Amino acid sequence: MTDAPAATRLDELRAWMASHHLDAAYVSRPVSIAYLTGVRADPYERLMALAVTSDRATLILPAIERENAERAKTDAEIASWRDGEDPYRLVHDALEGSVRLGVEKEHMTLAVADALRERLHAREMLDVAPEIRRLRRTKSPVELEKLAHAAAITDAATDEILGRMHSGQTELEVAIAIGASIGAAGGTLAFETIVLSGSNSALPHGHPTGQHLREGDLVLLDFGAAYDGYCADTTRVAVVGEPTSRQREIHAVVLAAHDAAIDTVRAGATTGDVDAAARKVIEAAGLGDRFFHRTGHGLGLEAHEDPSLDPGSKTVLEAGMVFTVEPGIYIPGWGGVRIEDDVVVEADGCRLLTRADRSLRSVAND
Repeated sequence: MTDAPAATRLDELRAWMASHHLDAAYVSRPVSIAYLTGVRADPYERLMALAVTSDRATLILPAIERENAERAKTDAEIASWRDGEDPYRLVHDALEGSVRLGVEKEHMTLAVADALRERLHAREMLDVAPEIRRLRRTKSPVELEKLAHAAAITDAATDEILGRMHSGQTELEVAIAIGASIGAAGGTLAFETIVLSGSNSALPHGHPTGQHLREGDLVLLDFGAAYDGYCADTTRVAVVGEPTSRQREIHAVVLAAHDAAIDTVRAGATTGDVDAAARKVIEAAGLGDRFFHRTGHGLGLEAHEDPSLDPGSKTVLEAGMVFTVEPGIYIPGWGGVRIEDDVVVEADGCRLLTRADRSLRSVAND
């Protein structure tokens, strides 16, 4: 199976440009460029951009990334510049005469905007970022295959780590072991691994520390593998030794919220419907104030992308959308529980990509 060619994605972008009477687009977010050309690169402080006109696409990038781009076999023309040269000369050559320009405003600095005005005499800049995000929101069959592979690597790492984790380890040691497990299976880390124990687990996005896992600790693991650029994201919770009745109770509430949300996912429902299903369960347990983040976020070339499952959000779900479902309860000084899975929207429901055991696992207390 082959993926939708980059040329098709560029044609979709060009159709939007034509409907908005744009002369050209200047695409600068690396992830947008990767989606439209197949070239994944991080230029850091150097200029990299995709110049798109009605009949031409030019990838302007630092010379150190040229071979990488050529290996990707992109349909875009490649124009590279060396350190010390003026990259805007290449921008001018690719976009000369373009006065009405599409740009990604959320990624554009004032300095770049000024340079485009001065060098191209661009008189109007329209935000093209929402359209690129819309195109990325629904995944092709090959994108879904890559996401499923990333999820399978993530599940295998979950089972391996929870089978080996024990008291006395530090949060950092567990996080490193997760990365090693993912790497051994052919993946890379989709984002910085979160391992939080004891009261630290009440921090939804805390960072692993040198704190040791101790008997009775909740241990929250939030991580994901990336495969060929596509990201998985999962969260599981364990206890060192035997769980207390309170730990079992909180975990059961979160799991019920997780399941209620997943039962709501189908084409035609809204992102807010899914959030409301999870929130209703936690609020009924009297813990609504302890669930203070959205129920999920999109997955793809980024670990966080559209759609966003915020309370009251109105995005209508379409078959092929992929996102997380991750309700949580966080109690300062006690700990936190979050259960997270990745799902693909289908016409009459959804398909789970991550499938690792969701129970409150007991790990060894050495």
